[in-house]
Amino acid sequence: MEELKKIAGVTAAQYVKDGMTVGLGTGSTAYYFVEEIGRRVQEEGLKVVGVTTSNRTTAQAESLGIPLKSVDEIDSIDVTVDGADEVDPNFNGIKGGGGALLMEKIVATPTKEYIWVVDESKVVKHLGAFKLPVEVVQYGAERLLRVFAEKGYKPAFRKQDGQRFVTDMGNFIIDLDLGKIDDPVAFASMLDTTVGVVEHGLFNGMVNKVIVAGKDGVTVLEA
Repeated sequence: MEELKKIAGVTAAQYVKDGMTVGLGTGSTAYYFVEEIGRRVQEEGLKVVGVTTSNRTTAQAESLGIPLKSVDEIDSIDVTVDGADEVDPNFNGIKGGGGALLMEKIVATPTKEYIWVVDESKVVKHLGAFKLPVEVVQYGAERLLRVFAEKGYKPAFRKQDGQRFVTDMGNFIIDLDLGKIDDPVAFASMLDTTVGVVEHGLFNGMVNKVIVAGKDGVTVLEA
């Protein structure tokens, strides 16, 4: 599996050219993309500016010598490469298994070409088997959990080392165990208008390419 992820990440790096501003994703597959960009910076003299999607990716990029800017310092991003936890045939997806969904979506929004790198297990017919992360402010989080439970979403606070997980932005994550999301666009709209929800892991219609690494090789799906 790790070899598949590495192949996908290295393939995605081929879309990065000199002079680009590049969104650097977070997660186990995007890790290999960032590593390859770092190798090209060091060995080939690739000239890029990176914009990161998590504190973890910032640390990785800095260790590789990739020049960085804040998302507030740029007008647009040429290409962003990130992972995804699920992607359906309509190029809707769930992200946020690593807890960086808010920063990931902020970086994705001004991106001209948004690419996901996944292994073939992440390509599904319907979203929802992977628990949907919902980032919520800490104030009122217990009440939101009750609201979600009443709606039958089987919510649970994400935990880390026995404590509630806190995102890089200082929020909690409530994971919804939905099983199947019949209408990802409508569900996203409902969450967007729920007070206390900062962001959610539904990335609908945002991605341009999905690079899928499977046992038979790499496939590039175009939206």
